Amino acid sequence: MKPSVSDFGAIGFALAGFTFWVLGDSSIKLMGQSALPAYEMVAFLGLFMAMFLGAYALARGDVRVLRPRRLNRQIARACLDMTNTVCVVVALRHLTLTIFYILVFMAPMVIALLSALFLREGLSWRKWAAIVAGFAGVVITINPWGSARQGDWIGFAACMICVACFSVNMVWSRVITRTESPESLAFFSGLVTAAAGSVLMLFHAAPLTPRLTAELFATGLFWAAGTLCFYIAVKHTSAANVSQYHYTQLITGTLVSFLVWHDKPGFFVLLGGALILASGLYVAASAQIQVPLTEGN
Repeated sequence: MKPSVSDFGAIGFALAGFTFWVLGDSSIKLMGQSALPAYEMVAFLGLFMAMFLGAYALARGDVRVLRPRRLNRQIARACLDMTNTVCVVVALRHLTLTIFYILVFMAPMVIALLSALFLREGLSWRKWAAIVAGFAGVVITINPWGSARQGDWIGFAACMICVACFSVNMVWSRVITRTESPESLAFFSGLVTAAAGSVLMLFHAAPLTPRLTAELFATGLFWAAGTLCFYIAVKHTSAANVSQYHYTQLITGTLVSFLVWHDKPGFFVLLGGALILASGLYVAASAQIQVPLTEGN
């Protein structure tokens, strides 16, 4: 049976997903000057994300794609998403942005190792070299040599938990997509995120303005599209291939920063970006066509 989506097609979904996530992060940065508590922002983002995916299913005329086959697995995986988000917030309060990115972008190597150990997805030494080269590009891009303040143990611990949650979630999603649809996985991520934030809103909530509501809706849309593309990608290619394109967030983030905030990339950003791009293109060119996993019982 021929695959319905090739590795190159799945990589396209991965690139789109990571780009949508950058747009969502940029929208959150624009809302950063407001007095809206972080947990209230998370609650509405999850709500709008779930609403968008529900509308998407209705437009397709098939709301059954949102129904979970195994609810316990769905909830557990969605909790990984929520834990990852919380740990990102904690880590950024205790680490420099440079150290945070260096630690977070260890995830592709962790994912490749987990995939090889538990999913038996083989990696040649050339692909390993490409992943390491991509990480080297990250280090060059963020130029850590001029950083003085390193952070504390709370930030390091939170960042390690973040890397662990993201890596396990990506590898586990490769297994879960055998029985669960990408739409269902993304929908439950939104529901759990909304529920967790809403619990905290019971203690305190700030009023929303029309502008904040519009920005939250746009961010929820970006997150929903990014999450949906991500799960489609891991359904049709290896987790290691998808994880490699996590690096492209540095390139798209730099572009958005220039267009919105007029931040010009320096020499190290351009040099590291070129290395990241070359590494990613090699993985794409050397990807073997794989038959997508079929649904199980």
